[in-house]
Amino acid sequence: MEGDMDDVTQATVAFVQHHQAWAAPIVFLLGFCESFAFISLLVPATGILFALGGLIGAVELAFWPIWLAAALGAIAGDWLAYELALHFKDRVLALRPLSTHTESISRGIGFFNRFGAAAVFVGRFFGPLRAIVPLVAGLYAMPRWTFQIANVASAMVWATGVLTPGFFGVRWLLG
Repeated sequence: MEGDMDDVTQATVAFVQHHQAWAAPIVFLLGFCESFAFISLLVPATGILFALGGLIGAVELAFWPIWLAAALGAIAGDWLAYELALHFKDRVLALRPLSTHTESISRGIGFFNRFGAAAVFVGRFFGPLRAIVPLVAGLYAMPRWTFQIANVASAMVWATGVLTPGFFGVRWLLG
């Protein structure tokens, strides 16, 4: 499975390198996939985004439009998960792949109960919590504005964190 993920990462980076006009839409989609509860468990988006950060630095792609695409994709993924859970309540948890990750759901609920709105911000930076906390926020009917403030702020920091290491690392190496 790990070899398959490496192949997906390499293929995606190669595609963006050869079709640079698609960089922002692809990064938006990856940000969405990384944040949306149903997809994030299946798509290796973080690794691809780190690699694309390096590509941005290597081939002189414009950083800010790609950063904005990553942030907007992450915002959209969390927002959709929140809204689905707010509307459908516990029925969302019965859907696959969430129904097979009950331990992750339990951890997300505990994390949310302990930290409230801060869990939405902090959860973005911790693997499985990234996809679970927005659902829990919706299940617990967190006020929309409170959720969105934490969602947007964390997505901006997250996008910076996944793109800049590769960007500055390659720039440093290329001198």
